[in-house]
Order: sequence, then structure tokens, then C-alpha cells
Amino acid sequence: MLKDKVALITGAGRGIGYSIAEKFAKEGCHVVICDISEESSVQAAQSLTEKYKVRALGVKTDVSNFEETQKLAARVIAEFGKIDILVNNAGITKDNLLLRMTPEEWQKVIEINLNSVFNCSKAVLRPMLKNKGGRIINIASVVGVMGNAGQSNYAASKAGIIGFTKSIAKEYGSKGILCNAIAPGFINTKMIETLPKEYIDNLLNLVPLKKLGEPEDVANIALFLAADLSAYVTGQVIKVDGGMVM
Repeated sequence: MLKDKVALITGAGRGIGYSIAEKFAKEGCHVVICDISEESSVQAAQSLTEKYKVRALGVKTDVSNFEETQKLAARVIAEFGKIDILVNNAGITKDNLLLRMTPEEWQKVIEINLNSVFNCSKAVLRPMLKNKGGRIINIASVVGVMGNAGQSNYAASKAGIIGFTKSIAKEYGSKGILCNAIAPGFINTKMIETLPKEYIDNLLNLVPLKKLGEPEDVANIALFLAADLSAYVTGQVIKVDGGMVM
């Protein structure tokens, strides 16, 4: 489905990002694993190369740093010749009520979650225009749609991603570049594992399917958006949340 395509995926050393990278590699896509942890990115790339016999490259990058993302894109072009797909997945949380939230907690979340989407999208845009097409897939969140107490910084960053997605879809659709967002709900990752069981149980009361999602559930939608199956889909926000937000 993605044979010989080249995908750059941020925050892909583990969790949802790695699941997307694995899903793409399984379909014959060459993948660039970008992560703040050099160990995680290199190990993930090695694992995918061994399992799926595709080219995989692990690169330590701070995606909140504009210059680093430009160098990353240039390296991918030098080694692979093109960038067909960008998945902006890197993200963090620093939860707090607004009265207690520090400027640093606000700024760090905005820098990594939102500024990185600008940085990486800008870095791949010219190569995609030169290729006469490409896919940009942004990982937002249902929190960016509905808000959440104690997460004003995270909600703002994810809502910003949604607005950015729709704007880029309008700017570059005529050039063959499709831009969509995925808004996961509560997904079974290490971030969720840190929450108390009673808190998770309360969350599940909001979910009609009464269960957490899995990283693969998000990866399946990413595959759809990266493949020719979605050739007439752009500017959309697809929720993967078990029906929590309708």
C-alpha cells in the first residue's frame, strides 16, 4: 500500500508514533524515526529494518528547534531522495490548573506540541511541492476539540494543530499536498499508565465502547490517510476515541 514511499514520523521512538512507523513499514514504506531520545530512535529503526526489510533511519531531533528540523529534512532528502509523508506526532503534557500553571509549563507544551508542527511541516513543504504531492498527518487530540480541566496548555496546543491542519489543506490542496489530523481519545500508552485506576474508570464512563483505544487504532487511521485510499480527503479531523466526542 505504501511500497517505496518515504515517511518522516516525529516522536516515534515508542507509543503511538512507533505504532504508526511499524504500520507503515509493514506496508513497504521506508521510515525515518525522529525522537528526542537517540537510543529510542535508533533502536526503533533497527527493529523495523530487521522485521520488515525496509530502510529505517533513527535520528535524535528536538522538533521544537526550527534549525534542527531543517537539518533533519535535508538529511532525509540526502539519504532517501524524497519525503512523501510527514506525521507530526511528537507531544508532551504538563498538566496543571491555570492558577498553578507556570509560564514554563505553558511554553514547553506549546513549543513541543504546536511549534514542532510548524517547524516540520515547513521543512518538508518544498520537497513535497517539488514532488508534486505529499501527505501531512497531524496528531491532535479530542482535548483540542472539547477542552479539559487542568490541561489548558495541552488543549490550546492541540486546538492549534486542528486550525493549522485546515489552513494548510486549503493552501496546498491544489498542489497535491493533503493535510489531515487525527484526534485520539484515551489510548493505552505509557502516559495513561501513570493515571490512577479510579481515574481511568471514570474516563471510561464517557466512552460508549467502554474501553481504552490501542496505539494500533490510531495507526490504522494514519495508514488510511497516508495511502491512496484517502485521495479525496483533506482538511479533516478524524476522532479515534471510542465515540467519546460526537
